[in-house]
Amino acid sequence: MRTARARTTAGLGALLAAVVLALVPLPRETPAAAATGPAQNSALTKRGTKGPYDDFSSLEVTVHQTRNLRAQGLKVTWKGGTPTQGRKSDYLQIMQCWGDDPAGPAREQCQFGGAATSGGNFGTHIARRELLVGTDPLEKEYDELIPSTEYPGQMTSPFVPFRPVTGPQTTKTTDWTYFGPGDTNEEFFAATQADGTGEVAFNLQTTREAPHLGCGDPLGTGTDAQGRRCWLVVVPRGSHDPDGSTGVDHRPNTSPFTTTNWDRRIVFPLDFLPVREPCPTDRTERRMTGSELVTDAVTSWQSALCATGSTRFTFTQRGEELARGNLLNPTSTTPGLAFTVEPVEGGEKAGFVHAPVAVSALTVGVFWEANGIGLVRDLKLSPRLLAKLLTSSYPLDVRYLTWDKPAPDHLKGNPDSLVRDPEFLELNPDFARVPQAPQVYPGGILLSAERSDATKVVWDYLRGNAESRAFLEGKPDPWGMKVNPNFKDLGLVTEGSYEFPKADPTETEIKVGEKSITYGAIDRSPYAVDLHDAARWTRRGTNNAKYEALDDPTASGGLKLSGPEYFPGERRAYGLTDSGSAVRYQLQTAALPNADGTYVRPTTSSMLAAVGQYKDSAVPGVLAADPARTRGGAYPLTVVTYAAASTALPADARKDYARVLRYAAGAGQKQGTAPGELPYGYAPLPAKLKAQTVAAADRLVKGAPGAPGPDDGGTTGSTGSTGTTGTGGPGGQDGGTTGSAGSSGTSGSDGSSGAGSGSGGSGSTGGAGSGSGASGGSSGPSAAAPPPASTGGGNGSPGPVGQPLASTGSTPSQVLGVIRWVLLAVLVAGGLAGIAGPVVLGISGRRRIPSDSPSTGIRNLKSG
Repeated sequence: MRTARARTTAGLGALLAAVVLALVPLPRETPAAAATGPAQNSALTKRGTKGPYDDFSSLEVTVHQTRNLRAQGLKVTWKGGTPTQGRKSDYLQIMQCWGDDPAGPAREQCQFGGAATSGGNFGTHIARRELLVGTDPLEKEYDELIPSTEYPGQMTSPFVPFRPVTGPQTTKTTDWTYFGPGDTNEEFFAATQADGTGEVAFNLQTTREAPHLGCGDPLGTGTDAQGRRCWLVVVPRGSHDPDGSTGVDHRPNTSPFTTTNWDRRIVFPLDFLPVREPCPTDRTERRMTGSELVTDAVTSWQSALCATGSTRFTFTQRGEELARGNLLNPTSTTPGLAFTVEPVEGGEKAGFVHAPVAVSALTVGVFWEANGIGLVRDLKLSPRLLAKLLTSSYPLDVRYLTWDKPAPDHLKGNPDSLVRDPEFLELNPDFARVPQAPQVYPGGILLSAERSDATKVVWDYLRGNAESRAFLEGKPDPWGMKVNPNFKDLGLVTEGSYEFPKADPTETEIKVGEKSITYGAIDRSPYAVDLHDAARWTRRGTNNAKYEALDDPTASGGLKLSGPEYFPGERRAYGLTDSGSAVRYQLQTAALPNADGTYVRPTTSSMLAAVGQYKDSAVPGVLAADPARTRGGAYPLTVVTYAAASTALPADARKDYARVLRYAAGAGQKQGTAPGELPYGYAPLPAKLKAQTVAAADRLVKGAPGAPGPDDGGTTGSTGSTGTTGTGGPGGQDGGTTGSAGSSGTSGSDGSSGAGSGSGGSGSTGGAGSGSGASGGSSGPSAAAPPPASTGGGNGSPGPVGQPLASTGSTPSQVLGVIRWVLLAVLVAGGLAGIAGPVVLGISGRRRIPSDSPSTGIRNLKSG
């Protein structure tokens, strides 16, 4: 009787607790983090000073991020400046420098003087290291003519040599040993607008891209290592030279390095993440591979995963199709975890778990300085315009047009370029108000050379839109423009494609005297290595086209192809990239229409709106991108990337990979710039997808019936693999995508060497991001990972040691709301059971279950 009363009392207590819980108010919901830029907590603002002739004391310059830096675009804004006068006066000069002095760098330590200066109507010496003798009364060090190294017996102006972190200093102004016109990142003419404001996205370089600066070189050892600090130096220029003159036509003509100009500099410290392996190389390796869409996220997570376990997780970027093939046909050396957009064949029925880990998007990143418009910020592209760009249907995308080099016959009648297309002008009326020469446009759009699921999403978008589909099938647009016929029979409409073909056969011959050289459409509109490389080249303001002839005695035929010089105000490029890379390099993005015809850009809200509208693919639980049917505020090119692994892996491998999934669903969804956080440009996973990932981790640990145990061997990671460099990856793990101890990287696309490390190759040298090297060493079981409770779970579970709770993807109120109603149901059920139990026992004559009878109907929630 006492037992029955106790049960009844407990049941009533449970019901009362449920009522109380239902009445507890939820905390106020906070907005989701934006996917458009880094947090401002490391921004730094400084003021200018008064000079002998020009007053910069009202100038305020803000660098919007000064910590956790990597190879990226760095937003720099200013106000209170004097408006720039054409290409003459009143502008800023910005450069990246190294230097260990806490007060800042010396002028010899700054990367400057390599920009194109052979024209453009700028002051002749404003972008040089050369100083003009007699123009600066304060210059005492470089104030005498020196012997010329190019013309023996003659004297020339002195110059400020560049002194690298290691190695000899330069010996002449055109010494490109360390940097030159093709790879310098200086901004030698940053214009101030009529309202006194200005903005640039400075292209930061780490030690991988610029070893002579050493920014991010690890200083110290272990987890205490810090990246070498560098500096951003801003030199404001007015309307006077140091001697008070205003130059020819009021155009000052002196270097920023001459003492009077240099004394006006504004210096900002830049704290870089250490560029190094994210994990000690003596740990057991677990290999991962797959989609570029997770490169920045996974390489950020690597160090946090290392800090909470005894395993190092390495990642090789490669096409999803190849990654899925690795899972379906495993060997002792293939990675056990793959990141993919489309599901693995057979899905869960075939023994694979699919866990959503990242929400991102494809986008057209833009850096376009247009005549009469300035920086293009509000570009709109219809699906049909995008189809025109992807099919090289504008004559200027395949050939530079001249009177003797007209449009190829198969493109005659089409507008010469995008800025002459009536459809484009209708959507972007600013270009109609300021007529543009057909050549003054970004050139061919930069497209990834990788075969990828992401590419298929773009073609599906165009196939699903009636106007772009009709254009691809050969129907002219309302103004008579037709698709390039070389693209009509490629199956782009009927099947889509995992590639961006370059199918135009046009060749153009250039003659220089008796010599000649030929370029093709792929030279005029070259490929980027991958999506990240497309963003990096776009930020430089060029598509890297080569269609001009230069004398070169070492080349076959005596000529080589080269690209034109691009000056400030004339830089223009666009490329298909991912949202993470677009934010990383501070690119503008084009708005694209969804099924409603609403033009949308990729933001946290627009990407999550699209995810909420997606339906399952052929594999339940794996959402299929459906760009042609997104509506409302949904962005049409949103993509969910999944981690996939086999439940037949050895138990220790399954446990390790499950730890990756739990971290991805927990602390890995907190947005930020620090290692371990979700980079900006991704949208945090919504609560439903995080719960799905945690459930997938549980299934992976449980394994398939008959799955090998921890001592059965099988396919596990191994050390000593040889990798290829990737592109992208946060600083700290700056750069790339391969990952293994003692690995050797291939060279980057610009000729620089990448590192085949877990932190990967250069994020901005464009190293080849596809292909996995063969793994050496023997396979075998790895050390067991820590219990899942310490690795970061889903929906508010604690993250690893030192990591905060996941706070993005679902707000605290959403998480508590879900938990509250689950607990409410449990308490009500428990309360009713507590009350009903004694009653039922009484009705049944208090029949007892024999002590030797098995308990039935009880499910182990931990394993179920």
